[in-house]
Amino acid sequence: MVQRALHESPVAAILGPRQCGKTTLARTVEDGGHYFDLENPLDLARLSTPLMALSALSGTVILDEVQRRPDLLPILRSLVDDPACKARFLLLGSASPHLVRHTSESLAGRVSFIDMSGFDLEEVDSDSFERLWDRGGFPRSFLAASQEASCRWRSDFIRTFLERDVPQLGITIPPETLRRFWVMLSHYHGQVWTGADFARSLGTAEPSARRYLDILTGAYVIRQLQPWFENISKRQVKSPKVYVRDTGLLHALLSLPNMDAVRSHPKAGASWEGFVIEQILSLSGTRDAYFWATHGGAELDLLLFRGGKRLGFEIKLGDAPTTTKSMQIALQDLALDLLFVVYPGSISYPLQDRIQVLSIGDLYNILR
Repeated sequence: MVQRALHESPVAAILGPRQCGKTTLARTVEDGGHYFDLENPLDLARLSTPLMALSALSGTVILDEVQRRPDLLPILRSLVDDPACKARFLLLGSASPHLVRHTSESLAGRVSFIDMSGFDLEEVDSDSFERLWDRGGFPRSFLAASQEASCRWRSDFIRTFLERDVPQLGITIPPETLRRFWVMLSHYHGQVWTGADFARSLGTAEPSARRYLDILTGAYVIRQLQPWFENISKRQVKSPKVYVRDTGLLHALLSLPNMDAVRSHPKAGASWEGFVIEQILSLSGTRDAYFWATHGGAELDLLLFRGGKRLGFEIKLGDAPTTTKSMQIALQDLALDLLFVVYPGSISYPLQDRIQVLSIGDLYNILR
């Protein structure tokens, strides 16, 4: 995927949260090129005169943690527009283009984006899905030698993210304020965003609460799943749903030390829903994803558009899913081609016409 992006565009950008494996992936495609870590003082010194330093290079040039030096982006634009340039640039970032000012404008039409998270079901044994759900996809958390070590890593990640990573983006919000907000979001995981509730709890204005949400979304730790609007007579929900993208971090924020604690917690179903949604989006590689809900109670957890078809996903933690009135309404009102009911069991089977119960282990087979 990275090689294809570099072949099609002079600049490719791998975007995702810190510690999710971006550098490891980039090193596999370095092909004798050049690597700059923009958190390393020596590499920063090498780029003290960036135009001169970069214009002399050829092959693949990797710029890691590029959000620390947004001033490099206009320089990259001028370099890749020069026919004499022999380099292709691979940017690694843990902040979205919208959070790093001027990124999209500087490289518009010249950059291919690759979204990356941690491990997904394609990369781990399908029988290990419960461990992936519990610990999350960050490699050091998933591969930790013990459950206690995994919990410690996630706690340290949260602290470092709030105290170091966010301020490095030029965002001056007290870490404790942002932590309180993040913990609140973990309790709203899988629910529709209501800015007034957060503003009231934080003692701030709704625009400030919305800004905090956008910051965490832009740093790839929160997902805002946007609503889909259909031309029907029913009143439809128009605010996004919010999810902590990595369930390992969700469980750390909720102080859930193991799978037994997760399964007995009131947010167990919402945690499973968020986990499956992230797996579906990672395996499908699509950004064209939504949820759907009406004020009358009908809803659909996830709506995808693939190959001209409308695919619906309902996500259930129970052992024996059945059809519901809400599913029937979604099937009809959204004109779904197929509706999958994803559950943690091991057997997939048809439930009725256009509705299929899908084992978590079979997600890969239908999305690839």
